[in-house]
Amino acid sequence: MKVASAALLSLTLSAGSSHAFTSLAHSNAARATTRLAVATDPNTDTATPPIRTAPDAGYIPDWEDRPGLTPEEFMQSDMSKPDLSGMWECPLTRWDSDGIDIKKAQREAARMPKCPKELRATAAMNTKGAQYFAENKDKIRADLLKHGAVWLRGFDLMKDVKGHRAMYEALGLDPCLDPLHSSGLRKFSSERDALYEEVNKPSLRGHYIGLHCESTAKRTAAYAAFVCFQKATEGGGRFLVADGCAILAELDTEVLQRLYDRKIRISVSNLDIPPSLPGFVKEGIKGVVDAAVAPKFDMDLEMIYESDGKPGRLQAVETSEAPINRHPVTGVPIWFNNAHNHARKLRDRRPCGVPEVGMTEVFYADTMEPLSLEDCNEIKRASEKHITALSMEPGDVLLVDNYRALHGRDVFQGDRYHAVSWFTWDDNEEWRGDERRLVEKNGLNKAINSMMDWLPKDFESNQS
Repeated sequence: MKVASAALLSLTLSAGSSHAFTSLAHSNAARATTRLAVATDPNTDTATPPIRTAPDAGYIPDWEDRPGLTPEEFMQSDMSKPDLSGMWECPLTRWDSDGIDIKKAQREAARMPKCPKELRATAAMNTKGAQYFAENKDKIRADLLKHGAVWLRGFDLMKDVKGHRAMYEALGLDPCLDPLHSSGLRKFSSERDALYEEVNKPSLRGHYIGLHCESTAKRTAAYAAFVCFQKATEGGGRFLVADGCAILAELDTEVLQRLYDRKIRISVSNLDIPPSLPGFVKEGIKGVVDAAVAPKFDMDLEMIYESDGKPGRLQAVETSEAPINRHPVTGVPIWFNNAHNHARKLRDRRPCGVPEVGMTEVFYADTMEPLSLEDCNEIKRASEKHITALSMEPGDVLLVDNYRALHGRDVFQGDRYHAVSWFTWDDNEEWRGDERRLVEKNGLNKAINSMMDWLPKDFESNQS
């Protein structure tokens, strides 16, 4: 039981490959570079500890210091509206990744419009409130599909929970669960409004969340609406967004072809077992973890020993997937994977607050070798060139096409409150499916979030 509990915490901390904390060092402080103690490991491609450097971004808009509401005010729900807690299950991932001509795909991706598109509120728009979004639903939804993300900037309506819901309902968006709801990486901000709290936990404010889609090999939300109720009180906390088409077009063609041909697999947790244990004992532990823990996570995982070269390490590894996909609606090729967030060689070289048990890794699927430092650096270069580090302030919402655009978060200081609603396919019942929320998942979600809330505000991982 102790082993199973440890593995459960491990999966909890990392299965969310897609969620983590960070705040851009560009925000209100000088960019910092620090050297931290990192164990020498075959995984690092170096005999000396890597330098930890805050990642860069291609565009960093200025802050405007717009006022918000108090927590008591912005958490108000409209109790006259129905309870949405029985929302749809997150839809299955739409894969169409076979037979892609890499050079042709890069040319096609390079022609796509800029992401994100900014829609700034005027006084007239703010006067109309939710009516503005109802009247302009078709245009905003078309821009979301065309650009991959729409930054709704300066709107008063979405400064509280009830206004956020009024906005997405006016746009006809249909809420669903986070694809990793049972992992406990996020808890509900307002369950009845289908609103999850973003990664605001003080214990994780020093952790940079790399680019990712809200996706596993099995499930992917169609759309998202990220809302800011309170920006970080002491600086940082920029929300990161990048165009999967722009990254695809930017990547070195040879590297991209290699990744596509070999495919990738992602490890979502580490459980270190004493390597001296007899083989039958280690296999027994593996069986317990596989039977007791893995089924609770809606992911296809394989338990593998020592895939990263660390003696005694048991890792939960997702199935093989292509790093490139075609968009389900437009058919446009997209960079569709979470390598920028999950690759260990990138995490070890930037601010990271995840315990070792929750560290992730990305492997070449054909050999189960970790991605080379050369390939990781090319993913980093191409990805960060196209990051827009948004200065989201109270009332701002970023609408995201979760197949086209990747998102992340910079480190922050002080307190911060962002939230997110996930959406399924509202115009395609077959893609949406008929699964509703599985109630038995909820107890696990709440239990794990309670454990996460016990971490101290200034928690830092020891990765040595």
